[in-house]
Amino acid sequence: MSLNALLSRWRSEPEIGGNIVSWEIIPARQARYMPVPSEVHPGLKAALKARGVESLYLHQASAWEHARQRENIVVVTGTASGKTLCYNLPVLDSLIKESDARALFLFPTKALAQDQLSNINALLTYASNSVIQADLPPASSYDGDTPSNARSAIRQNARIIVSNPDMLHTGILPHHTSWAGFFRSLRFVVIDEMHIYRGVFGSHIANVIRRLKRVARHYGSNPQFILTSATIGNPLQLAGWLVEEPFVLIDNDGSARGQKHFLIYNPPVINKELGVRRSLLQESIQLAEDLRSYQIQTILFGRSRRSVEIMLRYLREKSVADKPHDRSDSRVPGSYPPVVNPANAPETVRGYRSGYLPRQRREIERGLREGQVRSVVATTALELGIDIGGMGASILAGYPGTIAGAWQQAGRAGRGQEASLSILVTSASPLDQFLASHPEYFFGRSPEQALINPDNLLILLGHLRCAAFELPFKDGEAFGRVEPERVAEILEFLLGEGMLHRSGDRYFWMADRYPAEAVSLRSTSPDVFVLQVENDGDVRTIGQVDGPSAAWMVHPGAIYLHEAQIYIVDQLDL
Repeated sequence: MSLNALLSRWRSEPEIGGNIVSWEIIPARQARYMPVPSEVHPGLKAALKARGVESLYLHQASAWEHARQRENIVVVTGTASGKTLCYNLPVLDSLIKESDARALFLFPTKALAQDQLSNINALLTYASNSVIQADLPPASSYDGDTPSNARSAIRQNARIIVSNPDMLHTGILPHHTSWAGFFRSLRFVVIDEMHIYRGVFGSHIANVIRRLKRVARHYGSNPQFILTSATIGNPLQLAGWLVEEPFVLIDNDGSARGQKHFLIYNPPVINKELGVRRSLLQESIQLAEDLRSYQIQTILFGRSRRSVEIMLRYLREKSVADKPHDRSDSRVPGSYPPVVNPANAPETVRGYRSGYLPRQRREIERGLREGQVRSVVATTALELGIDIGGMGASILAGYPGTIAGAWQQAGRAGRGQEASLSILVTSASPLDQFLASHPEYFFGRSPEQALINPDNLLILLGHLRCAAFELPFKDGEAFGRVEPERVAEILEFLLGEGMLHRSGDRYFWMADRYPAEAVSLRSTSPDVFVLQVENDGDVRTIGQVDGPSAAWMVHPGAIYLHEAQIYIVDQLDL
């Protein structure tokens, strides 16, 4: 079914068209190409060709040129613009040509890391099977899920490590002596989804990078940094704050883009005296149903885990009829499209949020890529660049709080030259209603700036403890851009607390505690509660809940929703 047919129907129906307060059409854009540089290793060229890449987008070629000049770069382009090739190409080329070089890839989540690991290894497989052999072993994942018996071999042999900041913080830097060969030859550090690293989380990450650079210097390496980001107001500034190095901005997006319709939909008032509007969730569900009936693959974003489960349950409970939801008896006769029932079956609607098991997430991602899953209801967990294929439409059930976040969610719809649709359904909150009354504010404003403060004393103190555990501090040593005088003041405080011992001109860690375990990068408890269902003596695991959420989500007697199923909590083992 055609997106244009559905949009034409919506325009003609007062029940829908009358609630659309803004209808922006973002024009299509043609791709701008550059030839693959002649300096690229022949094996890598063959790998690109085998994957259908005959030339590079303009921004990919720019990234290659600056990267080979050993400049730090930050790439800021749209969703599905091929940002991964901006770092994969220069990194893999250098590692093929430099037999000792190593690279560290950092992704904010395990799911994204696994997704990109497959991408990297697919390129390496094609390169290794080319006429000119590329002598480079597969990239290796190193995170909390890596089997203990595989870790030693990875530390010794892997030339490309794919991990996340949490593992770098607790599992790699404190044990850097086991990684001596890797750090000695560390040539690249890739940080994907930079825009995630803001606020408290970003302030922690900046200090982790300070520690990383300190350990790398100890082993005599000075890695080059390649960062990628969604659109934010200050990408160059944020990159500089995180890494404390000069950067070159690559934002000349050369990828193709299809026409995008962006609608702001304000549910109608049902009680003028009280100003009550129709339910945000119900209106979002009805729009999603219409898109589903036209066979348009759709992602519906909820603002909380609970709202995701509620919308998922409603969508699954809707009868699989031969016409979409009947909003009004005044529809034009014959306006309903024919529906292929299998595509509207309940199993084609899935949820996606934190708390689902990794295997559930992989199954859902695969279903989206292959087209079996036609609708997915998700939290911001799917904002990140996990490969889920080309969605035809995205619905935002409420303003996510930032312009940058809204465009990131909207960007999940649309791939290549195909037209796409994004709908912001506003809630009754004052902020949402302001946007409904002033859509020009949303469409005319630049995305917000991302701010961090890595020198916040509480954050800095924790990471100085970690850094002292990793390597002794010398008199007069700075910590990133923290002046030696301030570092010395904090070290003297830790000395007085009995955590450090001074010998000569150095401060050594003396405390029994392992400091990294006491510093949570995301300012949440590291505890995770496993959810188990018992049925006639058969116990199976269905999901998990983070520590801070357990007390209010899965307390005894709580009603817990998981993949649209209702469970009653019998026991919480604290």
